[in-house]
Amino acid sequence: MAAEDEIDREREFRVNVEGRRAFPRLEQTFPDLTDAEIARMRRFGELRSYRDGERLFETGKPGPGMFVVLSGHVAITQRDGLGHVTPIIDQGPGQFLAEVGQLSGRVALVDGHAEGDVETLLIPPDRLRALLVAEADLGERIMRALILRRVALIQGHAGGPVLIGPSNSASVAQLQNFLTRNSFPHHLLDPERDHDAAEIIARYSPSPADWPLVVTIDGTVLRNPTENEIARALGMIGGPRGNKIYDAAIVGCGPAGLATAVYAASEGLSVAVLDSRAYGGQAGASARIENYLGFPTGISGQALAGRAFSQAQKFGADIMIPVSAKSLNCERRDGAFALTLDSGDEIRSRAVVVASGARYRRPGIDNLDKFEGRGVWYWASPVEARLCAEQDVMLVGGGNSAGQAAVFLSGHARKVTMVIRGGGLGASMSRYLIERIEATPNIELMFNTEIVGLEGRDDGSLGSVRWKSRLAAEESTFELRNLFLDRK
Repeated sequence: MAAEDEIDREREFRVNVEGRRAFPRLEQTFPDLTDAEIARMRRFGELRSYRDGERLFETGKPGPGMFVVLSGHVAITQRDGLGHVTPIIDQGPGQFLAEVGQLSGRVALVDGHAEGDVETLLIPPDRLRALLVAEADLGERIMRALILRRVALIQGHAGGPVLIGPSNSASVAQLQNFLTRNSFPHHLLDPERDHDAAEIIARYSPSPADWPLVVTIDGTVLRNPTENEIARALGMIGGPRGNKIYDAAIVGCGPAGLATAVYAASEGLSVAVLDSRAYGGQAGASARIENYLGFPTGISGQALAGRAFSQAQKFGADIMIPVSAKSLNCERRDGAFALTLDSGDEIRSRAVVVASGARYRRPGIDNLDKFEGRGVWYWASPVEARLCAEQDVMLVGGGNSAGQAAVFLSGHARKVTMVIRGGGLGASMSRYLIERIEATPNIELMFNTEIVGLEGRDDGSLGSVRWKSRLAAEESTFELRNLFLDRK
């Protein structure tokens, strides 16, 4: 008995030391439940027992819900497509196993296996959502932990699919941006710096046309996949649930769509939300939002959208990304509208809310379509900022989103030149942003100016831009690798 106590003390010491290093907010990320709290949770779940070494859940497979450990210990590990396994934490009695994806029964992002015999209380996704609503104080602690765990998995850069390709590649940046915007853990290996990555490139795809490679959790290798292809391979895409008729189908998962989903689902309505790329819409791509009510110190668009996304899932909204709505049948023969999806499936609902937002503005610039995703960007995230390190960049636009992007990029690029069609910023930009731009030494403003054409490099990426003053006829050329276009 003394030996077992000593082992438990060593285990507790190891978890505390390693856990605090990996999780600065350890107590909030992995809270301990009291016996009274577990007793309140029992009506939402069922007892499940596991033998030593048996898996409770597995990376890449749908998770069964949230486990509350009643006795024994469970080791949580993260692995990637190359077979690398990274220990995360060891959880024991009074702790629960889940992250935010289990609100909707998404695929597990980690492995959990029993260390010795384990007894648990398993709470499936629908009952977990009921628990969060019915037990408000307890639900708040659980919800915070679920969100913090997903954040930690993303910041760990250890598990999930492996992207293999040059770190300065536009194709790599596009896939990284897609996975990041959807809060899906992944990491990048550059074949110029990593021996394993170079070997995989040589074995599976010596042609640069097939880069980047994506190695999924089960070892499948995808060659230069589209966003939809990688989403399907990772089990990200949800879909219609049989012949279910929803109370509301929402097209668009930006702030308006998410707000509609939260309000409708919290009233007990069944809700489906569709988006073709990522939750958060244009706001989700903003580096920092400082004039949104309730956030006096500012918040990133990704963080703000992530909170709304989790809130919608908490109330049971079915969120399907990436899924596009192709057509709407309004005949309502059985009392329901029918949305046809890009997969050919249909979603039927009694009401349809179109919250598709604005399309990206496409100014009349020669050769623009040739360089989208190859040096021309419509948002400025850390992925694109990495490509601009110590370079001169141009940013077209004079609205708030352009100002936020310029300030963000100024911390990475050598110089940011803002190209503005009008004669000033006061009519289209908030005063606090104007003052910040004026105080940033490496941001230059070019008023009454427009980009008229783009030219490429030998590798097909952007090489230079042609611009002119709206007050004169002559054109000028400027060598440039990255151009950002405001979305408004």
